[in-house]
Amino acid sequence: MTQHENRARRRSIFRPVTLVAAIALALSACGTPSAAPPGQSGSAAAGGGSSSKVTIGVGGQTLLTYLPTTLAQELGYYKDEGVTVELQDLQGGSKALTAMVGGSTNVTSGYYEHTIQMQAKNQKIKAFVDMGRSSGLVLLVAPKNEGKIKTLADLKGKNVGVTAPGSSTDMFIKYLLSKNGLQTTDAAVSAIGAGSSAVAAVEQGQVDAAVMLEPDVSVLSKRIGHDPVIIEDVRSADGLKEVFETDAWPSSSLYAKTEWLDANKETAGKLAKAIKRTLEFIAGHSGEEIAAKMPESYSGGDKALYAKVIEDLKKTLSKDGAFTEDGVQAVLKTQQVANPEVGNKDIKLSETYTNEFVK
Repeated sequence: MTQHENRARRRSIFRPVTLVAAIALALSACGTPSAAPPGQSGSAAAGGGSSSKVTIGVGGQTLLTYLPTTLAQELGYYKDEGVTVELQDLQGGSKALTAMVGGSTNVTSGYYEHTIQMQAKNQKIKAFVDMGRSSGLVLLVAPKNEGKIKTLADLKGKNVGVTAPGSSTDMFIKYLLSKNGLQTTDAAVSAIGAGSSAVAAVEQGQVDAAVMLEPDVSVLSKRIGHDPVIIEDVRSADGLKEVFETDAWPSSSLYAKTEWLDANKETAGKLAKAIKRTLEFIAGHSGEEIAAKMPESYSGGDKALYAKVIEDLKKTLSKDGAFTEDGVQAVLKTQQVANPEVGNKDIKLSETYTNEFVK
């Protein structure tokens, strides 16, 4: 079986059914969810000891990769642990990172790779709970280019949509280009955000291709009336192994400035415990049971279909919140290839993550 046939088979296994695509469209139509329920505000200073009020910036709250962050709030787990959380929805991981570095948030619900990027810039950021064992990313072709773009080589000189420059979607396309013998600059990138803005950009041909996550891939399928042409897909274990040569690639996580983490260990422990409990809830419950706990607006009026979307994506999430050495090494390898700011710099991985709060 050829590599192309392998990819085709993998995509057919994961291909969302029409009903799933329909609910994803309904979710997109709902727009961006509110940041937090009334009263869930406040923040912890970088110093001054432990605090029970935290502002978490989310790198695109509509994306299912960050489901545990919102679900923990809906289950009441943050409150159970004695911490008041405000969630701020930000369009892309790099924007969420910038907000935290700038001091408008305390913690980021974003991709682990940002901790490596920041160490390369001599800024200490540390992840303290892992939510995703796969990035869940998909590189697909815009409808206007179907039949014209078939391989990564065909992207040379083209414009690829990403959530935001510097985000994990951006790193993904750069890694794929480099891995396939191209320069990371051979394809230009444009910020298209997540959710309805991303879907519209691809559907309307504002970009030639795009790196997207669920539910946006399913939304696009519904909008154009068929499954888009997919070049690479790491939503499945097979796809993850093919692209990154690993069984785990830590993605969505909670991370903070090391300074904040050291000064707020008790609060960080509460957050980690709440997320770990949420991951255990997800692993032990059906998509239907999980959907029942999420905000009503997320289901688009049909929780049965929303449950199917969640069930399909459960496989990309961690079960215990812990990072693995093989996983963080795989992320470092990606950064060394895709990000010239990391390159061959001496990165101390032990300073980019910790499992002390999820034991």
